[in-house]
Amino acid sequence: MSAGINAYKQTIKSTLSGRELEASILSKAARLLKSCQEHWNEDGHFKRLDEALTFNQKVWTIFQDELIREDNPLPAELRGDILNLSVFIDKRIIEIMHDPSPDKLDIIININFNLAAGLRGSSE
Repeated sequence: MSAGINAYKQTIKSTLSGRELEASILSKAARLLKSCQEHWNEDGHFKRLDEALTFNQKVWTIFQDELIREDNPLPAELRGDILNLSVFIDKRIIEIMHDPSPDKLDIIININFNLAAGLRGSSE
C-alpha cells in the first residue's frame, strides 16, 4: 500500500469520532453486500460475496468484543440488544455462506445502514 494511502487512512482515523468511524464502517459493510446483490450474476460474484461476508463478520465480531467489555459506556440493556442483533447477523452470514442467495443479504444491508444512520443521528 502506498505511503499516501496510509497517510490518508491515518488522517481519517484521527479526525473521525468513534461514532462516525463506526457508522462509516457499517456503511462500507452494507455497500459491499449491496454491490454483491447488484452484480450477482456476473463473473467473480462468489469471491466478492465471500469478501463482503468476511468483512461484515469481522465488523460485527469487533462490535461484540467491544460490547462485552466491562468498561463499555453504553447502558447494559442497549449493549444486550446490540449483542442479540450481532448473534442474528452471525447466523444470517453462516446461512448465506451455506446457501447463497441475493435476497438473503437484504436484512444485513438494512441493519447496517440503519445502525449507521442512527450513529450519525440521521435517517440515511
